[in-house]
Amino acid sequence: MSDPKKLFVKTYGCQMNVYDSERMAGALATRGYETTEDMAEADMILLNTCHIREKAAEKVYSELGRLKPLKAAKPDLRIGVAGCVAQAEGAEIMRRQPLVDLVVGPQAYHRLPEMDDAVQQGERALDTDFPQEDKFDHLPAARGPKASRAPTAFLTVQEGCDKFCAFCVVPYTRGAEVSRPVARLLAEAEDLVDRGVAEITLLGQNVNAFHGAGPGGDWSLSRLIRKLAEIDGLKRIRFTTSHPNNMDDDLIAAHGEIEKLMPYLHLPVQSGSDTVLKAMNRRHTADEYLRLLDRIRAARPDIALSGDFIVGFPGETEADFEATLDLVDRVRYAQAYSFKYSARPGTPAAEREEVDENVKSERLARLQEKLTAHQQDFQHSMVGRTLPVLLEKPGREDGQLVGRSPYLQAVHLLADASQIGEIVDVRIVATQRNSLSAETI
Repeated sequence: MSDPKKLFVKTYGCQMNVYDSERMAGALATRGYETTEDMAEADMILLNTCHIREKAAEKVYSELGRLKPLKAAKPDLRIGVAGCVAQAEGAEIMRRQPLVDLVVGPQAYHRLPEMDDAVQQGERALDTDFPQEDKFDHLPAARGPKASRAPTAFLTVQEGCDKFCAFCVVPYTRGAEVSRPVARLLAEAEDLVDRGVAEITLLGQNVNAFHGAGPGGDWSLSRLIRKLAEIDGLKRIRFTTSHPNNMDDDLIAAHGEIEKLMPYLHLPVQSGSDTVLKAMNRRHTADEYLRLLDRIRAARPDIALSGDFIVGFPGETEADFEATLDLVDRVRYAQAYSFKYSARPGTPAAEREEVDENVKSERLARLQEKLTAHQQDFQHSMVGRTLPVLLEKPGREDGQLVGRSPYLQAVHLLADASQIGEIVDVRIVATQRNSLSAETI
């Protein structure tokens, strides 16, 4: 029997890419590939790319340039580019980088085995179609022994977005909103739990727009969560990323009614200015967003909120930016992500005149100072509290484990490795910028 081929996957960007990378590895396992952490021993290298961050495409080209010596030393090495940059720039990648053997978009991963066959026949393979068939029908589940699974896992339930925010490439790289059937999701969740997973995070570019086909018709995300909560052994449920316009009453109520649904919600607003929100095509106002948060907090008073912000969107004035600071002060996010606006080719905002770069940098610094202060206040409010923590993995120090609080904070404590996968009550004794220190009770 021949030795298995080695696959190295480098994943960029969002949690959905992490999930997709695992499924691509599963698809290529049918062709005899085993994953490796050592790029030098790989027979195939896949770059699973993200198009959200600034200069994403150029970073991919730089990474490909660094692979040239490996290809030169090992001519049979196959190099592939997957993900959203592949979708956006597939033919250009092939033209600029002759060392690339295959390029596959996010909706065509299930065709990787056939593409690899074509490469072995001396062809270069490009597939950035949006096929009619559901790729999840063809991608094998990520199988393996129970011990191979971390206690947390991602589960993609929805892909694509129909919102068409003026700054966003997702509708063009991931396509229209598509939800997976309920029966397949429940089967995959049960399989994950059988293999030791205690916490599942439901993923989607617009996850709360989920409308998967199930018994009696399409199911909402809240109905899916309620059904998942019935699975014995599943201890925690999370979901990300949400759009404010899809937070319906039942999903809000679920946060107060379902014990397994964790009190943490990522709900991006992007700006506190109605003028900017309209220019972004967000289809809600700042006041509507704030009133929505009031309803969510009424259902779950201890909920931790996180958000996304874009600073220096085309046309943003100082008054618009001050409105964002005001919103931040009202919400007091437990965590937030903030970025300077950078144009994405093909999006409506890319055609507009940009704010001066120095102004963007200065505004971002002011916003991040405020967001950091609020995050630190939230962190300090945990000290002295007793929290249930799901222990996930060894820490950097001997005898140390790292887990997650219900509010998605990293928690460090001394505990035995045999406890990984357990939820233990701990007392928070100190806080760092992005984590907590605890002792077991």
